[in-house]
Amino acid sequence: MPAGTEQEVAMVARHGKEPEGPGELSKRSWGAVLKRTFKQFSRDNLTDWAAALTYYGVLSLFPGIIVLTAILGLLGPDKIQTVIDNVNQIVPGQGKDILVGAIKELTGSRSLAGPLAIVGLLGALWSASGYIGAFMRASNAIYGMPEGRPIYKVIPLRVALTVAIVILLALCAVGVVATGSVARRIGDLIGLGSTGVMVWDIAKWPVIAVLVSVAFALLYWVGPNVRQPSFKWLTPGGLLAVVLWVLASAGFALYVANFGSYNKTYGSLAGVIVFLVWLWISNIAILLGAELDAELARGRTIEAGREEDQEEPFLPPRDTKAMDEDEAAAVAESERK
Repeated sequence: MPAGTEQEVAMVARHGKEPEGPGELSKRSWGAVLKRTFKQFSRDNLTDWAAALTYYGVLSLFPGIIVLTAILGLLGPDKIQTVIDNVNQIVPGQGKDILVGAIKELTGSRSLAGPLAIVGLLGALWSASGYIGAFMRASNAIYGMPEGRPIYKVIPLRVALTVAIVILLALCAVGVVATGSVARRIGDLIGLGSTGVMVWDIAKWPVIAVLVSVAFALLYWVGPNVRQPSFKWLTPGGLLAVVLWVLASAGFALYVANFGSYNKTYGSLAGVIVFLVWLWISNIAILLGAELDAELARGRTIEAGREEDQEEPFLPPRDTKAMDEDEAAAVAESERK
């Protein structure tokens, strides 16, 4: 195990009964958690990590669109148009033109049909997993934990997590397109008729918000190499990320529409710049949610009796095999010298 890790891991020994969830933390602990969240957000350089995630997000975006377009294509081309309409409402500024153009181009591509479709989708999933890999590294930085999982565990985990996230996003997309005649048919099938359409039009956005929160909870639980309590479908960090993302997207769209001078500054590249800034803001919201969940985990150990100024990592590692191999290689190298 790397130098110092044994002492750090030993610090996780329980000093008392640890609260099982955020609801069991005292008000004082919650105040300390929120204060440390913003302090550690800066200390962990998460704006830089958000920039890295934006880079990988751009590389993963079009493969991800290929997968989602292929899934939605099963519902018919009119449903893809519904997605395009919602993209026009959500994405700020000229950034929407990039996404809409990509969706239209991929929808008209014949590469999504025929014998090569499965191979293409598998390749797209692998490319999209690059973002998940970057997030796993960022979440390890948040917890101050080296990556101890060997590569033969990390890669399958990364791909499996990508598949899970894509499925959740596909469900969100289906929820968006399930309006009008589609919602009416579903309502007729379950005996609700037009009432089902009205109820779904109101309820779909909270349902989609919950699905996105579950996707964040998966990222926050699987991403870092730390042993956490049992998986929770919704976490405070996931809910915070959704709320921040909605508010930040709306605020940025308002700024671009009324005060932004991107066209004057960047000319024909304005749409690209707006899209990249929006992705960066979105990743900041996701990482801030991860930081909140990490500090809640720290807060639970503090309430159980640990020192408040404890060093990281404050949770035990999920796997140490890669760390052990790195330490053995370093020892062998020093002996050769």
